[in-house]
Amino acid sequence: MTADAERKYRSATAFQRRINPVMRRLPFQAALETTGRVSGLPRITPIGGRRVGDSFWLVSEFGERSQYIRNIKANPRVRVRIRGRWYTGTAHLLPDDDPVARLRTLPRYNSTVVRAVGAGLLTVRVDLDV
Repeated sequence: MTADAERKYRSATAFQRRINPVMRRLPFQAALETTGRVSGLPRITPIGGRRVGDSFWLVSEFGERSQYIRNIKANPRVRVRIRGRWYTGTAHLLPDDDPVARLRTLPRYNSTVVRAVGAGLLTVRVDLDV
């Protein structure tokens, strides 16, 4: 990882440590619940994305460095909160998908932030059990 990408990663994670506890409590903020790969405890991360049919799409701004991506790799069963309602599903990491093109189809505000601070973008599709 380049020095600039490392600086972005450290800045973004420091900011997220402060804002995520607030954001994940907001009932209409989309959130992803994974199972901690070491602790086995539920881990909730506020996310941006969009439901398309029976799938929920998102882009991880730091790809496989993101803790929730590491948790998905260990256990792909997740829950997603969309508009205040929880759905269970299976997450799939899509390294062959074009994350920049995918961001164009997702909510504009989140996509702008992900593009601005992200390095090593990774597309994730959650197939919802509906």
